[in-house]
Amino acid sequence: MRVALIHDYLNQYGGAERVLEALHDLFPTAPIYTSIYDPDAMPSVCRAWDIRPSWMQRLPAWRRLFRAYVLLYPLAFEHFDLSAYDLVISSSSAFAKGIIPRPDAVHICYCHTPMRFAWRTSDYLAREGFGAVRRAALTPPLVLLRMWDVVSAQRVDAFIANSRVVAQRIWRYYRREAVVVPPPVDLPPFCETPPGAYFLAGGRLIPYKRLDLAVQACTRLRLPLKIFGDGRDRARLQAMAGPTIEFLGRVSEAERRALFAGCRAFIFPGEEDFGIAPLEAMAAGRPVIAYARGGALETVVEGVTGRFFHQQTVEALMEAIAATLTERYNARAIRRHAEQFRRETFLERMRLLIEEIIEKSRGKRQEARGESGCESS
Repeated sequence: MRVALIHDYLNQYGGAERVLEALHDLFPTAPIYTSIYDPDAMPSVCRAWDIRPSWMQRLPAWRRLFRAYVLLYPLAFEHFDLSAYDLVISSSSAFAKGIIPRPDAVHICYCHTPMRFAWRTSDYLAREGFGAVRRAALTPPLVLLRMWDVVSAQRVDAFIANSRVVAQRIWRYYRREAVVVPPPVDLPPFCETPPGAYFLAGGRLIPYKRLDLAVQACTRLRLPLKIFGDGRDRARLQAMAGPTIEFLGRVSEAERRALFAGCRAFIFPGEEDFGIAPLEAMAAGRPVIAYARGGALETVVEGVTGRFFHQQTVEALMEAIAATLTERYNARAIRRHAEQFRRETFLERMRLLIEEIIEKSRGKRQEARGESGCESS
């Protein structure tokens, strides 16, 4: 089959992009269609891929203003000519699922979440610091985006969700069923070592990740915290950080793995759709301190692979961090739990599921043609 992969945007590297890497492993010759592509923001391996950005790549200052062009993304994805492809797989948390495939093609969407800023608007705008005037100005565009989002969801033949909570959202907003396949986690060789003295957090430094809670909690507890990654929230986080907080910026994969292996625990204070970073910490045998919402409920086992805090406040996180100072965890048990989410498991589950979806879609189309023939006779 002729296959195309679709991804929202390639101007940042996170969990969604790791899923795209795995999908590319399944279909290494498939072109990748996306809205914008910044090679400097992506791993060097991506430069060998067949990446085809949209006309948005020619917009003025798109690297800096990509969020301001929000109403153009639906147009960009609908503009792609995908008539040459029998199978289209979109990796989407916003716009990629809105492509228009050939009528007889199969479109599978691996959904990281329905677009967060359209459906969970109040929380999103509050974390972004939008004032009343900007909120009011955004209301009409967001109404249009929600309408388009629901309509475009009907172009998808089958949804795959990265977690149960995302499957619930897909049903809530689109009234579509979704099969759950957790994202892949790369598992480096395991070497059991004593935990280090520092706590660890990081990823994309953006407001909804709530890394401000980790910064404030460790500052007040006077405990060492290392934060890896970069993003537009970095300056704000650094302004509130005390002397025990260290910002590392972007790190290599080898440095990232070393940080996980050397930490006392990984702090995961946001409500995520799934969250790969906690499992990367578990792969190194380290416990996770997570907010008890979203995807963390499907990966963290209380008392075995970490602990939860149940209120998204600095005080609740401080209490959880303080508790881990006297707790003891079995590093090998934590690693065994992480192995359930290994990359090979993801690839095999996706391969079988894609084959199943293709066969079902063919069967439905043959049945429809048969019914049409009976009526015409």
